[in-house]
Amino acid sequence: MSKPITRLIFSLVLAIWAIQAHAEPQMLDRVVVIVDKSVIMQSELDARLQEIAARAKQSNMRLPPRDVLQNQILDQLISEILQLNMADMYGIEVPDAEVNDALENIKSNQGWSTEQLAAELAKDGASIHEFQAKIRRDLKIRNVSQGVVRGRIRISEQEISNFLQSAAAQFWISPDFHLGHILISLPPSPNKAQTTAAEEKANRIYEQLKKGANFEELAIAESSGPSALKGGDLGFRKSSDLPTLFAEIAPKLSVGEVAKPARSQAGFHILKLHDKRGETKQIVAQARVRHILIKPSTILSEEKALTKLKGIREQIVSEEAEFGDLAKDHSEDIGSKLQGGDMDWADPNQFVPEFAQKIREGKIGEISEPFLTQFGWHILEVLERRQEDFTKEALRMKARQVLTSRRFEDETQVWLQEMRDEAFIEKKL
Repeated sequence: MSKPITRLIFSLVLAIWAIQAHAEPQMLDRVVVIVDKSVIMQSELDARLQEIAARAKQSNMRLPPRDVLQNQILDQLISEILQLNMADMYGIEVPDAEVNDALENIKSNQGWSTEQLAAELAKDGASIHEFQAKIRRDLKIRNVSQGVVRGRIRISEQEISNFLQSAAAQFWISPDFHLGHILISLPPSPNKAQTTAAEEKANRIYEQLKKGANFEELAIAESSGPSALKGGDLGFRKSSDLPTLFAEIAPKLSVGEVAKPARSQAGFHILKLHDKRGETKQIVAQARVRHILIKPSTILSEEKALTKLKGIREQIVSEEAEFGDLAKDHSEDIGSKLQGGDMDWADPNQFVPEFAQKIREGKIGEISEPFLTQFGWHILEVLERRQEDFTKEALRMKARQVLTSRRFEDETQVWLQEMRDEAFIEKKL
């Protein structure tokens, strides 16, 4: 190689080296926190900072200094890592269907199509695939926190009883009433004639409503109440938020029913119950049934199990043998065979769908044809039916849910702190 060419190559290498030496150094991604065997990267921290900054800008909200905000975000990311690690330890997975449902709810709430959602995400440099991954992560954290924390909360029966006797329980447990209201007002200190005229008018309107007149139209035309121009619509309210007179009337009404005019100092009130929600009263249709179960096995094929059960059924129908005796001799349901197949009173919904359907369809005293469930082949007989009032149990269950919700936030923080105390956490910043 000639000297001029050698000098030229050397000069080019030198020039490139000089450019690189003076170029702006490029920051590579780095670990900012170690949490047990997991890490939090600088890119994750930056992404969360940008996300919060964008939300703050939209809401015209001032953020704290960067170092304060950064520490808060790192604490949040550490808590998320600890919860995700816990979810992995318990084997918690989020099915695709749950992610897709959450995505559809977001689109529905925003009124977006898939293309519009993709366009909105693209503004922040994200894709639908990345957004789905974030949803999956959030659902996984939610599922593990709810499962673990709710399992840590213990509510005693005495606590439930004390809560049900409190004034707060009346608010949390009472149903919401959606009422319509028409007021035929009275002047202060009305005389007898004024009172009679107002009462007659109220009764006349009540009779019109009983015959099918439109409540909203009559409210607009006749009511003196503050909601008259809204068709008398009071919206949904808890009984504790209603005037005393209304709170006494509303629970006695069926949905769609109009109450007789009721007198107060203000005048005569006509109430209509448009809707009701959150009612604790619970009547359950129960059935008492008995059954015989024959399970297929390596020794007894499914066809032979069915043939055997058909023979047992034939003996019962022909009155050659009694159901209870055959259940004790042949049924493979350990829980009921000693009682002659009797399963006691139960809500059909507590059984597998095929079994529940047969209970609902069965006539009292009739032996069903053999049918298959995941447990094997069955025949059953419905012995009795009844409507059981589980209002008290439902009320206590609702109270338990309220008390659990009240403690959930505090217990979550205790749980997270315990995990932090037990974890190896090293901040690199």
